[in-house]
Amino acid sequence: MVYVLVAIVCIAVGAGLGFFLFKSFQKKADGTTISEAEEKAKFIVKEANLKQESIKKEKIFEAKEKYMQLKQEFESSTAKTRQEIENEKKSFVEERKSFADEKNEILKASKEAERKVAEAESMKEVLTAQIEITKKKQKEVADLTIEVASKLEKVANLTKNEAVEQLLTVMKSEAESRAISVIKSIEDDAKLTATKRAKKIIIETVQRTAAESAIENCVSIFNIESDDIKGKIIGREGRNIRALEAATGIEVIVDDTPEAIIISGFDPVRREVARLSLHRLVQDGRIHPARIEEVVAKTFKEINEEIMEIGERTCIDMNVHGLNPELVKLIGRMRFRSSYGQNLLQHSREVANLCATMAAELGLNVKQAKRAGLLHDIGKVAEGMEETPHALAGMELAKKYGESEVVCNAIGAHHDEIEMTSMISPIVQACDAISGSRPGARREVMESYIQRLKDLEATAMSFDGVLKCYAIQAGRELRVMVDAENISDHRASEISFDISKKIESEMQYPGQIKVTVIRETRAVSYAK
Repeated sequence: MVYVLVAIVCIAVGAGLGFFLFKSFQKKADGTTISEAEEKAKFIVKEANLKQESIKKEKIFEAKEKYMQLKQEFESSTAKTRQEIENEKKSFVEERKSFADEKNEILKASKEAERKVAEAESMKEVLTAQIEITKKKQKEVADLTIEVASKLEKVANLTKNEAVEQLLTVMKSEAESRAISVIKSIEDDAKLTATKRAKKIIIETVQRTAAESAIENCVSIFNIESDDIKGKIIGREGRNIRALEAATGIEVIVDDTPEAIIISGFDPVRREVARLSLHRLVQDGRIHPARIEEVVAKTFKEINEEIMEIGERTCIDMNVHGLNPELVKLIGRMRFRSSYGQNLLQHSREVANLCATMAAELGLNVKQAKRAGLLHDIGKVAEGMEETPHALAGMELAKKYGESEVVCNAIGAHHDEIEMTSMISPIVQACDAISGSRPGARREVMESYIQRLKDLEATAMSFDGVLKCYAIQAGRELRVMVDAENISDHRASEISFDISKKIESEMQYPGQIKVTVIRETRAVSYAK
């Protein structure tokens, strides 16, 4: 409708425009005739009509397209609404059907419940009747029992309690006589076989355990390719030897022994540090005091790492798992300690194997026995617990790091410091004695010698200003390094005298002990 009105307006505008042009053409001064003007006017009107028709058709076509588009949208919306209605209808029908099915199921369940209730009621009636019958029977039995008991009392001239007492007395005396006989037989058999059985188990255990001689001395040999290297190791006026001895606390002996240098010291850790340091210095070729101190410090650090590796490897070899890392480290430290000349780690491994074998023979827990045997001497390498017996110190460490009560008791009781509470404890004690008493396993003198050297070092370290102290030359010399910044030369002489007097008054030793106090001043600067 809008497009039609637009077309009418366009026609009116065209007619008006034609009329206006017609009038203007009539008034022109150039001599244009009216007929020509009319022709032009007709031509313009014709063009206006053609343009009007074109616009009209175009607007009608656009109106039809708009109508078709609106119609299509309406039909699409109607179809969508119709589909939704159909879906809702289907859903409603399905819900109605499901509701009907549920209603049928409820009716069936209700009927089944009513049937079961009825059956239960009938069963209850039957059980009630049976209970009544049972009560009557029980009453009859009780009456009959009382009647029989009264008849028996009349016949035996005894009451019920008196008869029970007599029967118990006879049975008790008979049981006691039989028990005494059995106990005596067991004791006699145990006396005959216990000693024999124990000896057999110990002999079989020892025979099945491969044991090596574990005696260690206080000397290590460092082999060299030629004697020409000895001069480099000694250094100018012996300064390299002095630097190595001061850094490690080990005596280095360079004598006429061909292609060998003797490293002497009671501490196996220090000896190993000195040996490895010498090996690296010889390989490197640079041997002077500063380099020696650097290599020794690096070797000490690597030895500590090696201790942990030794502990881990030992646990793997012995099939002992789940130990706390601190206990593993203590096991590694045992490799560099000795007990009466017997290597402590070798001794502990041997005791662990003996314990496992003996526990297997006796049917006990093999893993616990081996664990207790391996850890029984860890108190000997514990730091800061020197005043505590090593068995009790080891027990405290085992408790601290989460070991079981059986293992802790076995460690603490293997020298009878505490009471034994499990069968593993006497096994550990016996195996410790077996390992230590083998011919050639230990030397009693070695332990007292090493303890004397340790006491020497401890005596010197008790003085203020002492940094390091080493007992060398089998305890005949004590080298003491003091703090040069706080100790003067005069005070160093006094410390040397005081240490010697304290050793004289508190210790027993053969011969004499040379006390050497070293005060070294170093000036260090850096070129940047």
